[in-house]
Amino acid sequence: MHGSPDRPVKVPFGMRFLLYGANGYTGRLIAEQAARTGMRPIIAGRRAEAIAPIAERYGFEHRVFSLGSRAGIIQSLGGVDAVLLAAGPFSRTSAPMLDACIASGVHYLDITGEIAVFEHCAAQHERAASAGVVVLPGVGFDVVPSDCLAATLSRALPGATSIELAFAGTGGGMQISPGTAKTMLEGAGQGGAIRRDGRIVRVRLGWRKRRVPFRDKERDTVSIPWGDVATAYHSTGIPNIVVYTAMPRKQIRALPLVRFALPIVRLPVVRRMIARRIERTITGPHEKARQSGRAQLWGRVTDDAGRAIDGTLVTPEGYRLTAATAVESVRRVLAGVVRAGFRTPSLAFGAGYITEFDCDMRVGIRD
Repeated sequence: MHGSPDRPVKVPFGMRFLLYGANGYTGRLIAEQAARTGMRPIIAGRRAEAIAPIAERYGFEHRVFSLGSRAGIIQSLGGVDAVLLAAGPFSRTSAPMLDACIASGVHYLDITGEIAVFEHCAAQHERAASAGVVVLPGVGFDVVPSDCLAATLSRALPGATSIELAFAGTGGGMQISPGTAKTMLEGAGQGGAIRRDGRIVRVRLGWRKRRVPFRDKERDTVSIPWGDVATAYHSTGIPNIVVYTAMPRKQIRALPLVRFALPIVRLPVVRRMIARRIERTITGPHEKARQSGRAQLWGRVTDDAGRAIDGTLVTPEGYRLTAATAVESVRRVLAGVVRAGFRTPSLAFGAGYITEFDCDMRVGIRD
């Protein structure tokens, strides 16, 4: 896979990580990337019939366990130095795995993009630091590129009080996997979210619209509850944050109808029905789309005097990038280059981390 660092950090001999959720769409890509880069994770999940074939394909050890028992998780983490959680929705899976990791002295990483999960991880900072455990959520497309862009912009304008971030895909670069779709379904009933004066505030779905000048062209975007509402604050201290995604105008105009339907989506029977349909109809981007697709990101920081600095970032397709950044992030944590406690990607590896993955970042004063 293109996009991995040319000279990856070496992992001390005998250090091992466990990939939980290796049978999911993204988990399989991560397992493949690990094998390609010479790492040999223990792969794990709830069902032997789903995990065993993947283990056999790559010659990996595998373990089967659920996240329903704290004692069971702790026992299954024996001989493990770090966990990379790839099984969502993370609102269900993160807390039990994180708790067991801290109790076991095992580093914790995941690929979540869920605001509440980031905030829960941040709340475990003191406990994790005391245990010598690194807690590093969001090591995929959610939120490595946007977090690094936010940190870079913050450094370019010290004293910035607001940040806006946006993303779009080109060439198939924003197709989603079944797991991502289910995670979106979990959060659908909660509407949108922004950060205002340092506090996360719930707003209506599609609360704000803006025309964004991405690197290739301008696009219509709408605000969404993306993970940076949590992480960009921890990385930069900037108290006001809004995140947008590009969306066709027809879909933006239809958002009021979606908001009207949200109470229905909250019903458990409706959620189950939609989840079953997701499993039948959504497969995630195919190999050609992953190789050809690109993601476009834009950001702007502004201070109270009205000064503003813009930045753009172009990356490989999101799932392709996730596999690369997730594996490399685990490698660096195992190598001991990250301090214990809660960290965002830019706090762990620096604001320029994303540029090591075939990505192009440009920052300059707004015209």
